[in-house]
Parts: sequence; C-alpha cells; structure tokens
Amino acid sequence: MTVSSTESVINQFEEISRDAGRVQRETLRNILEENAEAEYLSEFKLGGRTDEDSFRKCVPLCTHEDLEPFIRRIADGEGETVLTGKPITCLSVSSGTTQGKPKLLPFNDELFESTMQIYRTSYAFRSRDFPISNGKALQFIYGSKQALTPGGLIATTATTNLFRNARYKSAMRGIRSQSCSPDEVIFGPDFVQSLYCHLLCGLVYSEEVQFVFSTFAHSIVHAFRTFEGVWTELCKDVRDGVLSERITVASIRQAMSKILCPNPDLADRIQQICTGSSNWYGIVPQLFPNAKYIVGIMTGSMEPYLKKLRHYAGDLPLMSADYGASEGWVGVNLNPKLPPEMATFAVLPNIGYFEFIPLERPKGEELMNSEAVHYFESDPVGLTEVKVGSIYEVVLTNFAGLYRYRLGDVVKIAGFHNSTPELQFICRRSLLLTINIDKNTEKDLQISVEEASKLLAEEKLEIVDFTSLVDRSTDPGHYVIFWELNNSELSNPELLNSCVNCLDLAFKDAGYVSSRKGNLIGPLELRVLRNGTFQKILESFLGLGAAVSQFKTPRFVSPANSRVLQILNRNLVGSYFSTAYSS
Repeated sequence: MTVSSTESVINQFEEISRDAGRVQRETLRNILEENAEAEYLSEFKLGGRTDEDSFRKCVPLCTHEDLEPFIRRIADGEGETVLTGKPITCLSVSSGTTQGKPKLLPFNDELFESTMQIYRTSYAFRSRDFPISNGKALQFIYGSKQALTPGGLIATTATTNLFRNARYKSAMRGIRSQSCSPDEVIFGPDFVQSLYCHLLCGLVYSEEVQFVFSTFAHSIVHAFRTFEGVWTELCKDVRDGVLSERITVASIRQAMSKILCPNPDLADRIQQICTGSSNWYGIVPQLFPNAKYIVGIMTGSMEPYLKKLRHYAGDLPLMSADYGASEGWVGVNLNPKLPPEMATFAVLPNIGYFEFIPLERPKGEELMNSEAVHYFESDPVGLTEVKVGSIYEVVLTNFAGLYRYRLGDVVKIAGFHNSTPELQFICRRSLLLTINIDKNTEKDLQISVEEASKLLAEEKLEIVDFTSLVDRSTDPGHYVIFWELNNSELSNPELLNSCVNCLDLAFKDAGYVSSRKGNLIGPLELRVLRNGTFQKILESFLGLGAAVSQFKTPRFVSPANSRVLQILNRNLVGSYFSTAYSS
C-alpha cells in the first residue's frame, strides 16, 4: 500500500465516521434488503420494512443458543436461505476453549470483505505512526483442519476461512503483510513442526522482517518460549542449509528446501545473540533488527501475557490488534501508540449494524473496582446514542445472518472519533466464578493472579499460565485456581501459602468477601501444576481439529469441559488452602 493509498483509506474512514448515524441506517437497509428472503427474518413479519424502529420492534435480541437450530439446518443442507438471502457456503468454528463445545457460525464473502476493510484501515493508521518498508512479516499463523458438514459445507476456524480465500494473499501484499512462511507451513498438519519452521523462516528473512504478528498475544509468547529451547537446532539449520530431521511432513520439507541455503554468517550472528543473552530480554529486536512493532490481540484474556511479551520485545512497541470475534468484526485500533492496556477501538459503521445495551450498576456498587457486577439492563441504543464513560453490552447485526446478536462483551465508551464511538474492552459478560451471592469475572481473576504473582518475583519465579474452577464437591463450595510456574521445583510451601492468601484477599467483590467471612464460601485453593500442563491442554485442543492461532487458555473450566479437567487433575503437584479469613 503506497503512501497515497494509505491516506485514501484513512480519508474513507474519516468520511464514514463523520456521519455514522446515516451510514448505520444505510447499512441496516442493505443487510435487510439482501436478506429479505431469509426464513429467519420472515418469522418476524417485517413486511419489507428496513428502518431502524421497525427492525428493533419486530426482531428480538438473540444469542447463539437461539440461532443454533437454524445454523444446524444450514450445516445439514436443509434449505439455502435459512438465515441469509444467498446460500451460506462455509461455516466458522469458534474455539470452544471455555465450555469445551465449539460453536458453528455462518461465514460468507461479505465477512471476508469486512475483515479486509478492518485490516486495511488498521494498517493505514499504524503506518502513519510506524511506517514500514517493503519486506515480510513474521506471522505465527496456522490453518486448521477442514471438516465437511452433512450438507457438504466446509467447517473450519474463521482464520482458516480467511487464509484459504484466493484473494487473501494479494490483500496481504497490498498492506505489506506478506508472511515469511510458505503455505505448506501455515497449513501444516503438525503445529509443533509448523511453529519450528515459522521461527526458521523468520531467521532466514531476519533482515526483511518488518513486524511480528499472531492473532493472539499468547501465540507470540509461546513461539519465543519455544525458541529458547530450540535455537541451537535452528542455528544449525541456518548454518548448513539443511532442515532438521524433526520435520517429517513431506510437503513442509519440500517447501523449506526452496528457502534454505547455507548461511554461516547469519548462523554466527544468531549464535552470538543467543549465547550473549542471560534471560532473553529484548530477543525479538535483536533477532529482527528492522522490525518496527509486535501486533496481535492483547486485550481481555490476553493481558496476562503482556509482561512476558514485553520482556521478549524489549523496546519494540506492542500494539493491540483490532476488536472482533468469530461472529464478526466491530472496531479498529486508531491509536497504535497507546499501550495495549489502554487500547480503544473505533467502530466501523459500514461493516454491520450495531446496538448497545446500557448496563447500570446497582445502588451501592457504583464505585466498586470489581468488574463483577450484576448489571441492570435498559433498552438497546444505537451507535451514535451511546454516552462517554458508560458501560454497554455489544449487539451485532451483520451480512452473514446474525440479527441483533448479543456478543456477550462488556465495553466502555472511551470517546468518539468524529461521530463513531471508540470502545474499550472491559470483559466478557458471562460470570466465571460464583457460588453464593459472589460474582467474579475474568478481569477479577486476572487482578487477583497479578497481585499474588508479585510475591513470586523475589524468588525469580513467574506464572506460565493459569485457570480456575468452582469446586462444589466440598461444603461449602470454594474457588480453585491452577498455576503452572516456570519452575515448580523451586517453589516452597511457605511462599505458596502466602500466595494463596493473597489470591483470596484480592477478590474485592462484596458478595465474595461477605460470603467468605460468613463461611458460605470455603477457603480458596491454589493447585500447582507440572511444567508443560498448559502445553498439554493446547495439544488436546489441537487434537479436536482447531488451530493454535485460535487458542485461548480457558480462564474458567466448567464441569462440562471434561478433557481439560482430566489434564489438570493428572498434572497436580501441590495444593494449598487459604487461611486469610481464619478467625
């Protein structure tokens, strides 16, 4: 994308954001006209009306549970216009990491186009602050297995639906985001082998790498943790120009043979960097000296990985990628200079029709720091009707058959860009931990873990990853938090007893505190796991046919998620109970 085309994209965004209300009305009209023959919409007797008032009055809010029977019919080949006017040609599969049950969602060309618009807009604003040259991107991206539904539709992850689109590569070249790695690596059947080759391709093209990317921050951290253990082997491959025998997939070996050639000078440089590093601080810019930034989704459940990612990044800027979900996109990061924790996302008013359910805190909880409030809801308001500083749940209507669909995300209105709001992601709406009158979300859990992790720093320990569950087998029930430490053998009981007390006291929700004091919730339990436990959870997830670029560690494990529960229980090395509320 040239400077002039970058400015053109920015100007286009400025134009649609100046009159976001009009653009929203036009977008809704286009969606309803294109899908007027959809069976789902016909149930609500719109009678050809496409105005906002009629749409909101006739069509109810919905969740995936409401749409699941319709999506199942599409998957089974029962009718071509169930949710949309034109047939759905493929389906996306959500991660399902929390409940252990992936969701099927419709995917079509309109979703592909809105994704490309998000990418172009995001790139244009990034380039204004951090211009990049022609080169390559070190992208830790992975295709997933593609299954056929009974009706003959391809079902795979949303990212794989993007990668396999014939127009994807040319679009990436247009925004200077061409991957270092060949398709055979991206779509390789073995994640471990693909990751190794992503790293190797990055090293081969190290002078050309302009930025580092993965869908989620977790994948970037995982990649460089892996690099710490395999760098000597990678260095040998670079030196000799011969791929390691650990790579056994024939298609990957053939593709990599076209890239590799002996390069002892580069191998010497890599070896000097790695042997000179005592703790891998700043390893990314050392290996890739022309990289300008690291980008990926870094909000919400990805925030716990930022500390380690900053360690690897050194002075290299971190940028949070744009805001969306498997269901569709919402907004773009216009302020890439902001740290990820402060990232906001301006809604693109022409990629869908957006509503926002006002969420109000009950009396007496207005000033609580906890995100875990049982909000009161009001009637949804339109995109331009939201108020700065207020909190809402996002409702999406798009071109792929989702109508007034509750995303379940809680956002705060940080401000406006022209007349379109800028959103700050707060948390998922669904409660994570609750036993009595307590209500604690992922954000509360994250704050608790961050507070307790400070005690580990003095012993040079860090948390690799964490999750939680509610244990109702005891009376009363209690919270359980699982930790994997970077070296569980170095931890001592006294330290971990202090940590579990800190975890317990860090939950500030009034319902939790009063329930703990009244012994209506039992002492919080910290369970320490063997090294590599979360890697086994990842491998189990990949065994279901999913892609690593889609993986998010489940912060709460439900009783239905038996696969993850079994892995956690098999890898327990110690258990500690809080005495924080003991009289």
